[in-house]
Amino acid sequence: EGNYSGRLVKKYDIVSLSTGDLLRMHINDRTEVGRMAEEIVAQGGLVPDELMLQVVTSKLDRLHNKHWILDGFPRTFAQGELLNTHLNKQNTPLSLVVNLDVPDDIILSRISDRWVHLPSGRVYNLSYNPLKVEGFDDETGEPLTKRPDDNPEIFARRLEKFYSTTSPLLDFYARLSQAHISTPPHRHPHQHPHQLAFHTTPPHRLMMQSISGTTSDEIWPEVERVLKDTFPGLKERAESADARRRHSLSDAIASASMNATRRHYSHLPPFGMTKSLRPKFQHVHLIYEYFCMFGIH
Repeated sequence: EGNYSGRLVKKYDIVSLSTGDLLRMHINDRTEVGRMAEEIVAQGGLVPDELMLQVVTSKLDRLHNKHWILDGFPRTFAQGELLNTHLNKQNTPLSLVVNLDVPDDIILSRISDRWVHLPSGRVYNLSYNPLKVEGFDDETGEPLTKRPDDNPEIFARRLEKFYSTTSPLLDFYARLSQAHISTPPHRHPHQHPHQLAFHTTPPHRLMMQSISGTTSDEIWPEVERVLKDTFPGLKERAESADARRRHSLSDAIASASMNATRRHYSHLPPFGMTKSLRPKFQHVHLIYEYFCMFGIH
């Protein structure tokens, strides 16, 4: 799903929130939530649902009047209930849930062909994204590795757990999609407290769509169609490809770090960088790429 989330963010005025990126950001910034999560992860435990909700909403609640996509949350029925309760309290109920239905054997083949550049988080799938040089990252030339859990046995166990936790979540959203949520009546700021207020918009209704396919070429047009049908006023971005990279929260954080480094070395001549300083700039570049990991839902 991260592939489609990234493509949507590049093309449309949408912000993508990846729970993995947000969790790492909290840990790196040593926030209270980050310290609690780091201790749990270090002991091999799973971050509690309530804590994950805090991680997500710490940024989500700041996105006023913006379209957004959640990547990696919710994954369970309990997380879905927590998120739904929080969004309703904020008067920003969820608008669209998209379920990507891909056959198990297709997922297995993609996982078997998947290679990762660990420093940046870049993922390559040899089935449809061949490498420039086999076994090495296209950007840095560094060797790629396989994830320890990218094998058929572990995948089968993960898939079984996925169905057991995700099926109740899908049922939950299916029920919500059949219900109408009334929004509070609109009141004019100068309206007398005893005057009647009336609903100016129809009741909100969650839309849920399932999209089936075996390739990105099949699924992507349907994802885009569903998005346009649900949000007909959604605007496409007009920026260049370089500017688009700055529109996810993770990229914005990395960009700020990069700019701070540039200011720190701004006294150097433009073409007079000494050899001893080059590794520092390369290190910052790797941090930037790491934060550019694919981000949804």
